[in-house]
Amino acid sequence: MHPYAEKAAEAARCAGTQGKFWEFHDLLFVGKKLQPADLREQARTLNLDQERFDKCLVEGVEAAAVEKDAEEAKSSGITGTPSFFINGHYFSGVLTYAALHDMVEQQLAKSPSPAKRVTPLESTSK
Repeated sequence: MHPYAEKAAEAARCAGTQGKFWEFHDLLFVGKKLQPADLREQARTLNLDQERFDKCLVEGVEAAAVEKDAEEAKSSGITGTPSFFINGHYFSGVLTYAALHDMVEQQLAKSPSPAKRVTPLESTSK
């Protein structure tokens, strides 16, 4: 999608091999620092095994998986991020929580057999 997207995706997957995919993902989106040196710095921030992370990134261990994901995205019509599929409907671009929530609610209302909805109070009381 942009010049650094592939390597950033590989870095997130490399972090995932050490159980830190989502933490790395969050750092990418918050800091928007995607240069190779930045990726290594973010790995240090998460206290990853630096040697293992660097080797994974430099050797392109996750490159094939990232390429496969990119091809799947292209074949699904995805042209950028963020992108969402909600009940088979494609949405692209930044959405507020309220807008995303409304779209999900609309799709749930259309569903022939809606799943039981759990309110935040129900989910925390169990």
